[in-house]
Amino acid sequence: MKVKTSITLSEDLLRSIDELTKDFKNRSDVIEQALKEFVHKKLKEIRDEKDRQILNKKARQLNEEASDVLGYQADW
Repeated sequence: MKVKTSITLSEDLLRSIDELTKDFKNRSDVIEQALKEFVHKKLKEIRDEKDRQILNKKARQLNEEASDVLGYQADW
């Protein structure tokens, strides 16, 4: 379901959007697509940051395990 909303944009940005509407049905579709991509990017950044925090908490242990495993490799 779509909900009507009102936003304020600069004239320059609105002109750019109007140029892009050639590939879309209307301004709303251009703005909706841009916001979907923005939200997707931000959610990915949040997930990536959580992953980084988990890895950083376990970094010392993971590095010790990797070092131990590398010790078992045969010399060529």
